[in-house]
Amino acid sequence: MAYSMIGLAISACATVLAVLLLPGSLELIILSIAGMLKQPKTPCQATILPKMAIIVPAHNEQDGIAACIDSLRNGIGTCQDTDIVVIADNCSDHTADRARALGVRVLLRHNPEQRGKGYALDFAFRQLLDEGYQGFVIVDADSRVAAGFASTFQQALGSGLDALQCRYQLDNAQASWRTSLQHIAWLGFNVLRLRGRQKLGLSVGILGNGFALSRDTLLAVPYDATSIAEDLEYHLRLVRAGRKVSYIDTVTVLAAAPAQQQSASVQRSRWEGGRFRLIVDEVPGLIGEVLAGRWLLLEPLAELLLLPLAFHALLLAVLLLLPNTLATASGLLYLAALLLHLIAIFKIGHCGWRELKILASVPFYLLWKLTLLPRLWRSMGKNAAWERSLRETNDHES
Repeated sequence: MAYSMIGLAISACATVLAVLLLPGSLELIILSIAGMLKQPKTPCQATILPKMAIIVPAHNEQDGIAACIDSLRNGIGTCQDTDIVVIADNCSDHTADRARALGVRVLLRHNPEQRGKGYALDFAFRQLLDEGYQGFVIVDADSRVAAGFASTFQQALGSGLDALQCRYQLDNAQASWRTSLQHIAWLGFNVLRLRGRQKLGLSVGILGNGFALSRDTLLAVPYDATSIAEDLEYHLRLVRAGRKVSYIDTVTVLAAAPAQQQSASVQRSRWEGGRFRLIVDEVPGLIGEVLAGRWLLLEPLAELLLLPLAFHALLLAVLLLLPNTLATASGLLYLAALLLHLIAIFKIGHCGWRELKILASVPFYLLWKLTLLPRLWRSMGKNAAWERSLRETNDHES
C-alpha cells in the first residue's frame, strides 16, 4: 500500500512538472530556431525626422549621472531635434543638481507614496507629450550608448513604427563568474529571443532599458504600469491594444551588473520577484483571452510561463530525477530544448571557450538562486519600490 501511494505521488509530481515545463520548452525551441535565422531588416528610413526626447529615469544617481549624460551626448552626435531629459524621482541626493550643471533639462518628482520607475516614466511622458515630442527613448541612468544611437531610433520612429527595443547587454561581463553567467543569460533573454520574435513577426517585448515609444503609441496606451516589472506589464498592454514592438539589432545600450553576491541578490530578487508577481496576476486572464481567440497574446503568455532560466533548469533537474517513465521521456525532450537554446546563444553571441568554461559554474549559480527564494517571495508582495542596487564597478542603479 505504501509503495502504491509513493508511486502515485511520483506520477502526480511528474505530470505536474511535465505540464508546467511544456510551454516554456516550446517557447525555447521556437525562438531559438527563429533567432538563429537571417533577420529581416527593421525599416529605419524616414523622410521627416520626429522631435525626440531621450528620457533618463534616475533615483539617487549623483555618482553616475554625468557619465550617462556624456555617453548620451556622444550617442546623439549631430542628430537634430533630440533632447536629453532627466527625471529625478524621489531623490535624496544631488542627482538633479549635477544633471542641471551639465546643461540638461531635469524634471523633479516627489511622491513618497508612489515610488518606482513606472510612476517616474508616466510623469515624464505626460509632461513631454504636451510639448510636441513625437518620439521617446528611455535609457537608464547607469547606462552607456555608442555613436549613432539617437539617429537610429529617430529614423525608425520616423518610419512609423509603434515602439522599439535595441540590444541590451552587460558592459562588465568579465567582472566575476556571476556576471559572466548573466552575460550568457542576457544573450538569450535580451538578444536571441527578440531576434526570434522579430523573425516570426511578433512584438519582441520591452526590456526596460534602450526602448522607444512613438507619440501615437503613448496616446493610445498611456504608460500607467506601476508594478516592479513595469516593462513586462506595459508590453502586455501594447499587445492587447494591437501595438507592436520592433527590434533594432544595430545599436546597443550597455549597463553594469553587480559583481558581488549581496548586490546581485538584491537586484535579482527584485527583478524576478516582480516577474513572478506578474505571472500570478496576468496568466489566468491571458489564458482566458487566448481561449477566446486572441491569438496574438499566445506568445506573451508563453513568455510568462517560461520561468527565469535558472528556475526552469532547477525544475527540469527535479523532473529528470523522478523514477517515472513520463518524467524521463519529457525531461529528456525538455533538456534537448534547453541545450538547443544554449547552442543558439553561443552562435548568435559568438561565444568561445571562455564562455564554455563559465558554464561549469552553473550548479553553484543554481544553488545561489535557491538561497534567494525567501527574498524573492518578499519581493513578490511589493509594489514598485525603487531600490538602489550597488554596482561595485561604478556604484550605479539599474
